Amino acid sequence: MSNIPKTMKALVAYSKDDYRLELDYPTPQCGPDDIIIKTEACGVCAGDVKCSHGAAMFWGDELQPSWVKAPFIPGHEFFGRVAEVGENVKDYKVGDRIIADQIVPCGECRFCKTGHYWMCQPHNIFGFQNANNGGMAEYVRIPKNAVISRIPDSMPIEQALLIEPYGCSKHAVDRASISNEDIVVISGTGTLGLGMVSYARMKNPKALIALDMIDSRLDKALEFGADYAWNPSKIDVVEEIMKMTEGYGCDVYIEATGHPSSVTQGLSMIRKLGRFVEFSVFSEPTTVDWSIIGDRKELDVLGAHLSPYAYPFVIEHIAKGTLKTDGIVTRMLPIEEWEKAFDLAGGKEGDLKVAIKF
Repeated sequence: MSNIPKTMKALVAYSKDDYRLELDYPTPQCGPDDIIIKTEACGVCAGDVKCSHGAAMFWGDELQPSWVKAPFIPGHEFFGRVAEVGENVKDYKVGDRIIADQIVPCGECRFCKTGHYWMCQPHNIFGFQNANNGGMAEYVRIPKNAVISRIPDSMPIEQALLIEPYGCSKHAVDRASISNEDIVVISGTGTLGLGMVSYARMKNPKALIALDMIDSRLDKALEFGADYAWNPSKIDVVEEIMKMTEGYGCDVYIEATGHPSSVTQGLSMIRKLGRFVEFSVFSEPTTVDWSIIGDRKELDVLGAHLSPYAYPFVIEHIAKGTLKTDGIVTRMLPIEEWEKAFDLAGGKEGDLKVAIKF
């Protein structure tokens, strides 16, 4: 017999204009193949904020259908302890501390069957559809197909909150195939960018340069392993890269700001035959001269989405300290203060990662 209460506190999105804190929302039911976890904490992602602002990429417009399925509970940066397991679940028991990849793969599509589960065609991600409610609630149902990793009991909440973001950081850096002869530029040093800096440091590039418009973030990038940290509003970063590389340009440019100017900046400073990794989600279209990519530089332009196969590595190296985490989680608030958490997650007061703690 389960000890889980029948109702729970949950933030519920009924429409793009109607997010409500429910104090007596039905607790998820545990099916025979399911796991129910009691949430410890849930980070607030830029995607959660953009969704709450009604962005068309989530709610649809005249060009694209709605991707979200309301009503749903937001949040995909969550983890917790197993509170109940279905009768068919053999590998986990009550009390285990676990986290699941953001995506719940179908296991049946072409991408899942070839091991590319993070590109699953139905693309059901926790926190955007009611079939896979997210972590801004006291309890979450983890379905059979979820990709689960264990978290050490000794890992502090502030570190465990970074498993999901740093998993995305790792995948983006891996896409760049960095060697120890590469001059690497990471543009944007928010939570994800700082995760990229810390992981790219492990690749021992010839030089690692971080770019951001906020000096406090650049200080953190130096602390996390960048060789240089430059503010494009204060120096001509393209000119500095050209000086450093005898006029050739950087070998790798990873775009992690989501701002159009960072894209054009990268195309200007990257060398011929360079590798440009695009990680960000943009709030507006970016216009570039595509002849730079083709006729002038013959670039490899690579996308990066989610965090496939990344969690075990990230958990191990956060625990070891080789992936640095100090000072990234700047605020944890109760679910009752979700509006404040969403507001601060945009960085208006200098926060990096804001989270909801249960």
